[in-house]
Amino acid sequence: MRAVTVTPGVPGSLRLVDDHPEPSSEEGAILVQALAVGVCGTDHEIIEGAYGEAPPGERDLVLGHESLGRVLEDHTGTLAPGDLVAGIVRHPDPVPCPNCAVDEWDMCRNGQYTEHGIKALPGFARERWRVQPRFAVGLDPVLAEVGMLLEPASVVAKAWDHIDRIGARAEWQPRTALITGAGPIGLLAALLASQRGLEVHVLDRAESGPKPALAAALGATYHSEPVDQFGFEPDVVVECTGAPVVVLEAMCKAAPTGIVCLTGVSSGGRIIDFDAGALNRSLVLENNVVFGSVNANRRHWNLAAEALTRADQGWLASLISRRVPVDSYTDAYTPGPDDIKVVLEFAR
Repeated sequence: MRAVTVTPGVPGSLRLVDDHPEPSSEEGAILVQALAVGVCGTDHEIIEGAYGEAPPGERDLVLGHESLGRVLEDHTGTLAPGDLVAGIVRHPDPVPCPNCAVDEWDMCRNGQYTEHGIKALPGFARERWRVQPRFAVGLDPVLAEVGMLLEPASVVAKAWDHIDRIGARAEWQPRTALITGAGPIGLLAALLASQRGLEVHVLDRAESGPKPALAAALGATYHSEPVDQFGFEPDVVVECTGAPVVVLEAMCKAAPTGIVCLTGVSSGGRIIDFDAGALNRSLVLENNVVFGSVNANRRHWNLAAEALTRADQGWLASLISRRVPVDSYTDAYTPGPDDIKVVLEFAR
């Protein structure tokens, strides 16, 4: 069968393999026909050789962690043939740490987790894959065209879940939310903010292209000016860029008792002249919280599936800039100037 693979740590090793082995039954009882995988920045970094880890004893790694497939067989009865399904990316470590032991693998403490298409588990960019029932998320048929958005949606579902939990520390009635970054994560974070009835603001450098219209379609206000020029203080900030200046400005701009969730990963190596003491004073005196969030556990995947099912399906489809057939796989992994989400299709 066909699969898109790389040799981790070797730039330029992306290739389409025609004779990749069928998935082993050890991978899971549910056999799935791949429909599509989403392409994201993590894939680009793995292709560039920045990181990635092949399964034990293997040289190559099958890419793809944003999955959408259709069940071919499931002898456990968890799902039925024909059902839409997505595979949860992260698996708990084998030790396990206290969090992995209770299925909170997104909060793994020792770093020995594995991840499909990223770290030590084959990805979903292959014509057929298998998954264990506990890591299979059944999808409503309405998501047949956009179900590969579930993985990024699970990341922001976790972020909002933790925002809600932190907010419950005291009486808290948030009104405004600022989302920094209008990529897939940012726009999905804005979607979940709008579903919560918040006044949503989206910040991104792009002044043209599809991003302003996508934000407006959610009822959000779109900004391209620096955060420090805003005329309001957001109760919630979900930072999705990882850009150091934006991160710091967002932390400084939050309202009293505000919550700032950092989801963007900075590359490091950049030094900024910044008044850390002033930020510390503000955080302490205003009871603000800044926290980081990455990945998601089963509960968050379920929350994300519910959120996507409730969403306007036309709006979700408009997040997909390009749908590329697997035969043209290199086009899918070549970024375009107005891309938001590119999808590599295996079947329709």
